[in-house]
Amino acid sequence: MSRSLFHFAFPIHDVDATLWFYVDGLGCTVGRRTKQALTLGLAGHQLVAHVVPDLPSKQQGIYPRHFGLIFLSQEDWQVLADRAKEKGLSFYQQPRVRFPGTRIEHRTFFLEDPSHNLLEFKHYTHESAIFGEQDHGQVGDSSEYSE
Repeated sequence: MSRSLFHFAFPIHDVDATLWFYVDGLGCTVGRRTKQALTLGLAGHQLVAHVVPDLPSKQQGIYPRHFGLIFLSQEDWQVLADRAKEKGLSFYQQPRVRFPGTRIEHRTFFLEDPSHNLLEFKHYTHESAIFGEQDHGQVGDSSEYSE
């Protein structure tokens, strides 16, 4: 699957607000656009935002729904964090370090788009934590299920 791209579709309520957040705010590229849907490029992957009459209820906390990027460079992660602040994007969680001093330590922040979709952007101190470090047996924080 080395020649594959990730595709993710998600609900929105307003195409123009979505364009502002993803294109002006995050720097995504724009593909096809209609009154009901919008195709975006995020780091070479395809996002498709679909207008729905009723958005899913706003979740409490960061789980279970969110999507985003894992940066392989801390500098690139910081550039996006700085851009998000500069553009006035809505931070659901400010930049911080999770699991400090462990093999799964990572920097993270969460943004909330105009339709209340949550996006996480992170950088792992140890790249092996992206798909490995099974001996830690931890995925996420149980305390963050109801922020």
